[in-house]
Amino acid sequence: MDKNSLFDIDGSVLEGGGQILRMALCFSTLTRTPVRIRQIRHGRKKPGLAAQHLAGVELLRDMCQGRVNGASLGSTEIEFYPNQIGQGRFCGHVQTAGSISLLLQAALPIAIFAPGPVTLDLRGGTNADMAPQVDFLSEIFRPNMERFGASFDFDLIRRGYFPKGGGHCSVAVKPVHSLRPVQLTDVGRVQSFFGWSYVAGSLPIKIAHEMSSGARSVLQQIGPSNMDIQVYKESPDVAPEGNCSGIILGCETNTGAILGGSALGGRGKQNGQCGAEAAQEIQSALQAGACVDRHVQDMVIILMALADGRSRIRTEPLTMHTKTAIYVSELMTKAKFNIIEDSGQNVIIECDGIGLLNPFQ
Repeated sequence: MDKNSLFDIDGSVLEGGGQILRMALCFSTLTRTPVRIRQIRHGRKKPGLAAQHLAGVELLRDMCQGRVNGASLGSTEIEFYPNQIGQGRFCGHVQTAGSISLLLQAALPIAIFAPGPVTLDLRGGTNADMAPQVDFLSEIFRPNMERFGASFDFDLIRRGYFPKGGGHCSVAVKPVHSLRPVQLTDVGRVQSFFGWSYVAGSLPIKIAHEMSSGARSVLQQIGPSNMDIQVYKESPDVAPEGNCSGIILGCETNTGAILGGSALGGRGKQNGQCGAEAAQEIQSALQAGACVDRHVQDMVIILMALADGRSRIRTEPLTMHTKTAIYVSELMTKAKFNIIEDSGQNVIIECDGIGLLNPFQ
């Protein structure tokens, strides 16, 4: 193929990080459009592909039986030539604590349009800074994805923490014929709060209790409702090495909205404050009248773009990640987004999706 016929994408715009890369490769694969992505992670302290980005590129290449030029650590430009999406088992292994969640975010849209069932064997970090914890994807993002008519089974085999990683997850995906549009503009009333507060390694269980207490103190301010925050210490079988502490919280409303918040513990962080920060993310979303939180907000953009019809979702003011996701979606597809400023606290994201069809389902 003539290099001049490649769809050219500047990886430095807006968020200017790994998200442009992931989104562009997803749309490239789903629309069978070869792409050149340049200035990858241009604004980062270490520009170019890090280990987790390289693992993502290789995973998507394998899923579509494609080929890629320039994919190496530190590379700031790649050319990606997709082919037919396959089925079966695909492996994405990061040799560091690079995020399994980000690998899964990149692979899921492709897996749901595969010709048959897909199993993703993913290794890396399960709970690390600068990316969603895997529990957030399985417990908060997944029910939001199910509104579009797609889902996945998630099996956590082993935890992996900074700096070594070593986490292992298996994700099973059944393809769909198409994604349905979603109408989610009324957050309704809070029915329940749920969550998990944990420690691993040599850290005492007291830390998890203090995080849970900090979260409860904030959630109780929102109003009376059922509250179930489990406090536990990870088994050495699941977390054989490394220390980690964290909390994942969820909120379900009577209209079916699922909102989430999360935080990781660390040196210099007060445990109670860590729990409070996670709860404040939910509190902020509810106060804004949002039906999805600011973390799920950017994750649903690609689903809205691919859905067969008009989706409308009320959320908090757009994050830079969401603005970037919308930019790439409109750049590479005929999806059209409209942002309605409904109040000073929230917006409605409206999207006319392209109605992508899976010819094998």
